[in-house]
Amino acid sequence: MIINNREFKYKKDALDYFKNILNSYKPKQIVNENDFKDLVGLIEHHPDKDEKIGCGIEKIQVIEIRYKTKGFEIIRKDGTTSVFSYRKCINGKPNPLAKFRETCRETVSEDLRNVKLFYFKKFSSKGKVKCQETGELCKWKELNVDHRLPNTFSVIVDRFIEVHKIDINTVQYTEVKDGVYHFTNVELANRFKKYHKEKANLRLVKKTKNLGRSYQAKIKRQKKDLTID
Repeated sequence: MIINNREFKYKKDALDYFKNILNSYKPKQIVNENDFKDLVGLIEHHPDKDEKIGCGIEKIQVIEIRYKTKGFEIIRKDGTTSVFSYRKCINGKPNPLAKFRETCRETVSEDLRNVKLFYFKKFSSKGKVKCQETGELCKWKELNVDHRLPNTFSVIVDRFIEVHKIDINTVQYTEVKDGVYHFTNVELANRFKKYHKEKANLRLVKKTKNLGRSYQAKIKRQKKDLTID
């Protein structure tokens, strides 16, 4: 993949490169000239590039989107703005299953965040809690809410599709920001939230740790599993 004369052997390399650019700025900062050129080259790969570019790009800034996460925002020559996802530029439009899965994840994002908040409120000491697999003390940003095997998030979504006989090719979506969707059918969203709450066995696990989980391969909930209230 070539972006602004930079060659990336794998998509992951490109994703990491632009993620590093994003993380090098604070919200409301305008990107420098070199990063601007790379990002303009990146936008050329966006599935809706003409819509994003509009009358022309004046500058690009980093903004805070939600829960202190950051994103890129185009500021056009006429003063209008548009948020764009570097992931969507690199990965392109998702296939129906990938789009359904990501929308399911967005649907329960608030539930997962509340699980993390509850755990920190109950167990934190000096802003740290123990990783539930390694026992290491970690800060908020170092931990992910992990779905314990065998009920990984993908498995939960796949079973939900099967149990509820959903035709993923006919599901309708509402785009809330670039590359982030909600189910247009609120009842479908509520059904998934309920199903996910019943099936998910959750842990707070250090992001950088890639541990074997063979000992977890049983569906029965364990005492230290976190659940959604």
